[in-house]
Amino acid sequence: MDNIDIPGFAQSLVSVWATAVAYFAQPWTFYQILMIAACYLAGRLVSLKVEPWLEDRARIIKGRPGLLRVIIAVMRRVNWVFFLIFLAITRAVVLELTWPSRTYLLALALALGSAWLAISVSSRIIHNKSLARLISLAIFAYVALGILDLRPEATAFLEQTAIQIGDLRISALFVLRTVIVTTTFLWIANLLGTFFESRINVVDDLSPSFKVLAGKVVKIGLIAIALMMTLSSTGIDLTALTVFSGAVGVGIGFGLQKVVSNFISGVIILMDRSIKPGDTIALGETFGWIRELRARFVSVITRDGREYLIPNEDFITQQVVNWSFSDMLVRLDVEFGVSYDSDPHQVARLAIDAAASVARVLGTPLPVCWMTAFGSSSLDFKLRFWISDPQAGLTNVRGQVLLAMWDIFKENGVNIPFPHREIIMRTPVEVVQAAHHQAGDKPEADPEAPAKP
Repeated sequence: MDNIDIPGFAQSLVSVWATAVAYFAQPWTFYQILMIAACYLAGRLVSLKVEPWLEDRARIIKGRPGLLRVIIAVMRRVNWVFFLIFLAITRAVVLELTWPSRTYLLALALALGSAWLAISVSSRIIHNKSLARLISLAIFAYVALGILDLRPEATAFLEQTAIQIGDLRISALFVLRTVIVTTTFLWIANLLGTFFESRINVVDDLSPSFKVLAGKVVKIGLIAIALMMTLSSTGIDLTALTVFSGAVGVGIGFGLQKVVSNFISGVIILMDRSIKPGDTIALGETFGWIRELRARFVSVITRDGREYLIPNEDFITQQVVNWSFSDMLVRLDVEFGVSYDSDPHQVARLAIDAAASVARVLGTPLPVCWMTAFGSSSLDFKLRFWISDPQAGLTNVRGQVLLAMWDIFKENGVNIPFPHREIIMRTPVEVVQAAHHQAGDKPEADPEAPAKP
């Protein structure tokens, strides 16, 4: 490690500490601390009454989640709002009655409290609570160092804390600055990518697959630009990344081949438009509709509410049944049988009428019903009809058609038979004789046996 000028930073801290000790030795310092505590307690008590009232008003807001999130963030910190209001009033009163030097601690608490309130509320635009809290603490530390006039000393200390790797010098300030700049650029790129993706999705002239492809290309391009800007702003020489890029290439060739394969498969799927969001597909034992196309997987939701994340590669290498590739029309079959005393012509007409009475069954093409066989106990029929919304389920529409057929058959006296079986049981003579023998009975004489002399 480099020679770190610890005494310089330590002397600054000692100087600040000595000033603080001398300031805290004065009586007015304790008066200001009591005033700050009293203002905080008053703000806490008032917030207990005001916060329920604000919560009732916040429940009225509908359909604006962003505004509601900010209002809730302010509402949860209403005690800080009243604390700062009371503190500002107290400082103004004390400033009018005595010397300005006797309000230094009040002004410092007011500045730090205002900074923390503004930072904590504005950070609520970040959905991740842990990340939002971390960013809030980092920004508050930076602002607090500026308010306490310790920012130059802290910057010099972080710059001097470094390690040397060949010709590359990595300091704590460099690492901190790189992390902050990278996070900021990537966050802005993600926001812009999401914005452009939402704008592309509202264009009706584009196909769903092209919308997804364009959105992914824009987002990946913005992220690449953000990374290039990060490298440029931090002063990293791109030629120093040659070894790193070679290692990444080897890693892709061995360990990340599946990831790259799924990514390329996703691009191929979007370009050939074999599947798109909203399609009803069947892949193996999975049947559902596509909710979203991602860079690595496809999100498929089944009728039971489960969401399957299927790798893109499976849609390239396996057989996929797309029920809505060309159009949304799907034909369904319902097999049934009626008794032999029924008129088959009437049965076919009644079955077609029953199918047509179901809302989801299309009128064009018309339902058809054909007799298929003379069964062992029934006349066998097959009813065929079409639907245009397979994503709404197949079993439920079949069930509705069967119930409609049951009702109309019952009204017209058409019986649905069930098989009859006749079972004849015979007991062997040996079994009967063995049973009598075990019971101690004398076996009866065989009437067909010849009489003894």
